[in-house]
Amino acid sequence: MTPSAQSLTRRELIARTATVATATVITPNLLRASPEAKEPEVTATEDLMREHGVLRRALLVYTESIPKIRGNSGSLDASALYRTGVLFRDFGENYHEKMLEEQHIFPVVHKGGGEAGKLTEILLAQHQRGREITSYLLAVTKNGRIATANAEPLARSLEAFVLMYRNHAAREDTVVFPAWKKHFTNKQLDELSDQFEDIEHKMFGKDGFDDAVEKISAIEKTLGFGDLSQFTAPAPPVVKS
Repeated sequence: MTPSAQSLTRRELIARTATVATATVITPNLLRASPEAKEPEVTATEDLMREHGVLRRALLVYTESIPKIRGNSGSLDASALYRTGVLFRDFGENYHEKMLEEQHIFPVVHKGGGEAGKLTEILLAQHQRGREITSYLLAVTKNGRIATANAEPLARSLEAFVLMYRNHAAREDTVVFPAWKKHFTNKQLDELSDQFEDIEHKMFGKDGFDDAVEKISAIEKTLGFGDLSQFTAPAPPVVKS
């Protein structure tokens, strides 16, 4: 092969490589931009876990409110705390816990036995205790203020609730939900996803998750917790030799 033919071959190779690279980069963008492209469906387990995300944000509101309740309960917007309790009751307890976990998740997992099966009894007891604490929170904040006599008891109740639910949700995400998922085929999980969505729409008349995210976001802004950057951890101290 002559030098000129070798040079031409290299140019062709480079051109072909560039074409492939361009297609690799551009094609996903074009797919995202297409008005006909559908958003990927939310799986049943993803749905359960993202609902936990909303509830964890409510727990963060409780956590950040506790020092204010103890220091000067009058400085806290008690109505925002009340709205957090209402959200936790409606979206967390009445929907996520009662309609999904207690009717569709726990019975299957309990029957399957093992570590996950044993956990369901504890989780059910914790659901009930959580509802008791939510009722207490709503009772002491319903007038838009927290009476001095209720400040410390409320702070202690919220501390206990947050600790319980953090452990509760973590066990569900890492033990219970994976165990539940193993009992179904992919097709059955798709059908369950549709069933969960139907329950959600019947209860809320729309997408309950999106509505819950909007509500907790508004509460966070009201209480001054809306800026995520304020929770960035400070740099660790310099190691001293």
